[in-house]
Amino acid sequence: MRRVCVVVTARPSYSRIKTALEAIAEHPELELQLVIAASALLDRYGTAARYVEEDGFDVAARVYMVLEGENPTAMAKTTGLGLLELATVLDNLKPDVVVTIADRYETIATAIAAAYMNIPVAHVQGGEVTGSIDEKVRHAVTKLADLHLVSTEGARRRLERMGEDPSKVVVTGCPSIDLAAEVAKDPALDFDPIAKYGGVGTPVDLAAGYLVVMQHPVTTEYEDARRHAFETLHAVAGAGLPALWFWPNVDAGADGTSNAIRTFREIEQPERMHFFKNMRPLDFLRLLANCRCLVGNSSAGIREGSYLGVPVVNVGSRQAGRERGANVLDAPYRRDAIRRAIDAQLEHGPYPGETLYGDGQAGRRIARELARAELTIDKKLTY
Repeated sequence: MRRVCVVVTARPSYSRIKTALEAIAEHPELELQLVIAASALLDRYGTAARYVEEDGFDVAARVYMVLEGENPTAMAKTTGLGLLELATVLDNLKPDVVVTIADRYETIATAIAAAYMNIPVAHVQGGEVTGSIDEKVRHAVTKLADLHLVSTEGARRRLERMGEDPSKVVVTGCPSIDLAAEVAKDPALDFDPIAKYGGVGTPVDLAAGYLVVMQHPVTTEYEDARRHAFETLHAVAGAGLPALWFWPNVDAGADGTSNAIRTFREIEQPERMHFFKNMRPLDFLRLLANCRCLVGNSSAGIREGSYLGVPVVNVGSRQAGRERGANVLDAPYRRDAIRRAIDAQLEHGPYPGETLYGDGQAGRRIARELARAELTIDKKLTY
């Protein structure tokens, strides 16, 4: 029985790996060791850990590692604290392989701890290009990893150009697309998001259509996060539709984004905005599938949005260079440009779905590769 330790560190990480967790838990040759860490444990960021447990997963360990500050220094120190704590957890669990996800600073702490402890590292979503520090982290984790479970053919080619052994790079698709595929079979919005999740703001009528907004700070532009959020807030408020706005993640600049939201609510008193911390992955995707447009800079618009054919206005540089489908329209951090892009997407309407990031079978493929792969430490001696 191969022990597979998966470290989930943030609310998007759970949706990015949920179907793989299910497939690993069901696989007869694998034992799942699930570790929940960082902002996934914190109420102010939606307590993803609660949804993990409600979905029936046993949590092997919890790692509290987030330092307050939402600035680059706090991110660096959180990474160091995570490295210390995760090393202890891995020493206790003694996994045969550690799975780390995407490009966050908690991800690199996981990869460093495992690599120095001579535990093979499997990296999900390597080889992608994005803006800010995230791309550096993603590529650094690639060099620490021994098995690469990538989402797209473009990512595979990029890893091979980076010198990774082609036999260790497998295109599985993104597990979040598995959830999108499930929603696409029956996309009806079968719940009231405000009744189910509460949130903050005036009640809104979704019957005539609505926007979903997800804007996170950009770590290399964190001092501008407040100004960037204000531009989007004003553009969305002028679009004439109710907006369901999700709280930013824990990265540097999150305080600026949060402050902009609170200030805008107090001064402008918008009548058609409601704010949420988090939702269950399937509920969020059902909400996304039925919206008129997603606005902001979340990769959800580029990944799940492309599969569901949701019109997306991608604001700013956070997703710069990421492979995207026809559903994405880019806009700079200017309210007039964002508003024009929203209007254009509302006029266009839904797009044909695309399978750029997967076909809905990624979780099973990831479990299969973790079971059959020859998991030896990659010494990177091939040239």
